[in-house]
Amino acid sequence: MTQLAVLVPVLARPHRVIPFLKAMNVTVDATVLFIADPDDTEELDALEAEGAEFISPGGNYASKIRAGIDATTEPLIFTAADDLLPHGGWFETAKSYITDEIQVVGTNDLCTARVRSGEHSTHFLMTREYADLPCAGGAPGPFFQGYHHWYCDDELVATARMREALHIATDSVVEHLHPITQSAPDDETYIKGRSRSQEDRRTFRVRSHMWRHSARG
Repeated sequence: MTQLAVLVPVLARPHRVIPFLKAMNVTVDATVLFIADPDDTEELDALEAEGAEFISPGGNYASKIRAGIDATTEPLIFTAADDLLPHGGWFETAKSYITDEIQVVGTNDLCTARVRSGEHSTHFLMTREYADLPCAGGAPGPFFQGYHHWYCDDELVATARMREALHIATDSVVEHLHPITQSAPDDETYIKGRSRSQEDRRTFRVRSHMWRHSARG
């Protein structure tokens, strides 16, 4: 039995199925579960053609991660995406920071100064026990599902910090192949995410008052 479930929400990037699987399988022995939209025909065809393990509940990034947690049993969970390139040793390094207190480890995606400095992260290794804790306000975790995509990681970071359960591992590199680093072309999925950023920012501002008062619960 593997220790790790790698959860991969996917949306309209069928060309990333094979590269992601190859890269992840080189670096770690894990259950890799893709979480797709039920009407994303090309993505589903690519997953079936590759014999990949997947479910198709639909929803946004946060809800797909929650569905993946419920569909797996491994004690450790990595919240991934299909545009990642894991570097050798990332899992062992991230796992080395987990203790009885530290239950969430953010990896370094090499994308922004916030991540490289250890201030923030966008993808996380966490224990199943932590993943099953509620968000601020009692909604199912680990990411609040009210965001379209942006800021769900900001809330997770803020909440985990309040619980004193977070470490950002700048030496655990899972590179984000993204247009902002010229490592991937812009596409419809990135554009859709940016179009919702203002709405998600407003949601985050409202919820920030909630997690400041309730995150330790």
